[in-house]
Amino acid sequence: MSKIKIEKPIVSYNLQKPQLESEAVAPVVEVAEAKPLRVEDNVVHMHEALARPEFLVGNTYKVKTPLSDHALYITINDVILNQDTDYEQRRPFEMFINSKSMEHFQWIVALTRIISAVFRKGGDVTFLVEELRSVFDPRGGYFKKGGKFMPSLVAEIGDIIDQHLRQIGMIVDETDQYSLDLIAKKKAELEGDTPGAVTEPAAAEPSGDFPASATLCGKCHTKALVMMDGCYTCLSCGDSKCG
Repeated sequence: MSKIKIEKPIVSYNLQKPQLESEAVAPVVEVAEAKPLRVEDNVVHMHEALARPEFLVGNTYKVKTPLSDHALYITINDVILNQDTDYEQRRPFEMFINSKSMEHFQWIVALTRIISAVFRKGGDVTFLVEELRSVFDPRGGYFKKGGKFMPSLVAEIGDIIDQHLRQIGMIVDETDQYSLDLIAKKKAELEGDTPGAVTEPAAAEPSGDFPASATLCGKCHTKALVMMDGCYTCLSCGDSKCG
């Protein structure tokens, strides 16, 4: 027992009743209120740590260019996230390119591995389209079926990625209904369905959907720019010099 030294005189005193254990006041413990689990907390997003499922869905695109005697077969496989829920998404996961031609084997393998890695990181991968489309072949480009100009084989690979991303809903066509109606109207006028609209004869179009006399559109790079009513109008994207 410890001793207490009293240095002041005692003037009064009282007895302290010992407190029973049953009367002891329990300490107050604050418990944080549990937050309800939101549905969004269980939503799976695309990220590089996502394990590859055993089964993937995808599309294979055939590309035949004048640069090679053999076609390229571009396969893009997608992973379906949050299947059968309101948050279901289809996102690109990997890409492969096969061909009988071995001329471009090394850089094609390197390109597909890099693109696949970008796919698996998630986020907005649509920037790949413009990056690949801006690659120009020093030997010159070529026109693909339909009159669209491809500055290089890499650019056409970018065009395939654009086509695939539009199909799965990652890229939405921004062409408004007015532009679509204008394109349909101009095409009808060129075909002679609207009397008096054609100011110059429409030449035959054996290689695409546009007149052979059409020139290259600077916006969509398609040979579909025609002169109508004193104004250049693109029959592919609807771009008009007259606004």
